[in-house]
Amino acid sequence: MNKKEQIIVFKGPFLTLGQLLKKLDLIESGGEAKIFLAMHEVSVDGEKETRRGRKLYNCSYVVIDQITYHLKEDAHQ
Repeated sequence: MNKKEQIIVFKGPFLTLGQLLKKLDLIESGGEAKIFLAMHEVSVDGEKETRRGRKLYNCSYVVIDQITYHLKEDAHQ
């Protein structure tokens, strides 16, 4: 895995795209997610995405400005 790929571990059955943006410190509040998504190239599992509420599950991958994030559910919840 190179610098442009990261693994993101999360708890629960899913994480929303807005929560991921906050977790990555790309936004400070959920209200900023819509603006961020309008200004940046974001895709989920290969499809362009603009919805902050998009649910992300184990093994999903998200590409934000050419950086790929692989989502892994925390098995030790």
